[in-house]
Amino acid sequence: MCTFFGMKSVKAQEFNFDVTISTAQVAGTDQRAFESLKEAIINFMNNRVWTNVKFNPEERLEGAIVVNVKSKNDNVIEAELNIAVRRPTYKTNYNTPIFNYVDDDFTFEYVESQPLDFNENSYMSNLTSTLAFYAYYSLGLYFDTFGLYGGDNFYKVADQIVVSAQGASESGWKAFDDKRNRYWLCENMTNAAYKPIRQFMYEYHRLGLDVMSTKTDEGKAAITKSLEYLKQVYSEKPNVLFMQVLNDTKRSEWKSVYSEGSQQDKTKAVNIFREIDPSHASEYEEILTNRK
Repeated sequence: MCTFFGMKSVKAQEFNFDVTISTAQVAGTDQRAFESLKEAIINFMNNRVWTNVKFNPEERLEGAIVVNVKSKNDNVIEAELNIAVRRPTYKTNYNTPIFNYVDDDFTFEYVESQPLDFNENSYMSNLTSTLAFYAYYSLGLYFDTFGLYGGDNFYKVADQIVVSAQGASESGWKAFDDKRNRYWLCENMTNAAYKPIRQFMYEYHRLGLDVMSTKTDEGKAAITKSLEYLKQVYSEKPNVLFMQVLNDTKRSEWKSVYSEGSQQDKTKAVNIFREIDPSHASEYEEILTNRK
């Protein structure tokens, strides 16, 4: 298969995650299990082959996973999972954020040195199912940025993981657990009503950011046009979870993208940002006064 940037394909894994296990809240606990957990997560996420697509090393998704441990009772760990994912932009050294999320409902069992086994069709553990869910979800977002609805197959796998976890005792997988969890993240990207979000992901990244390095005005125009998709979704259903996640993921980048350019473009973009991200409306005013 051709690579996205037109370069010769070589075999490489899809992810390059930095992993941190934060144990400040359980400082007196034996750290060996946490060190083992860190290595297990690195191996699971970075060394596993998740797709049949050949990635060049420079095409890998960069990111960070931080597990903030809240408590440990025997082998049961209660934690918060922070995940941030970035993808490279064409002909630049810049990696654009595509997903930045805090999962505050991450409870799992881990025995030091245990292998992390996973099967997408059966629920084996909350640890591996959660990590695999975010791997496939991130791949869905990544492929959406290169082709319109390009992430379909990966969202299907993420959805299958959610389905397989419906009988799990741990929360985060069911519609009624919360309005901000893995179930709703997946639902947002598989619900046809929210396809404009995915159109945004494609046009903003592939027709916008990837073009700006060589055709600045053309790329900026595509970015401004893509914002209309977010406005459309917000006007119809303002509480869509992924819209909130997207705002948090892209807010700083949006301010940077519009730090230069015509006042007309800035005003149009700011009006949309203020509408879709009202709790941070004042921050977007900085765009109009040329402050990053």
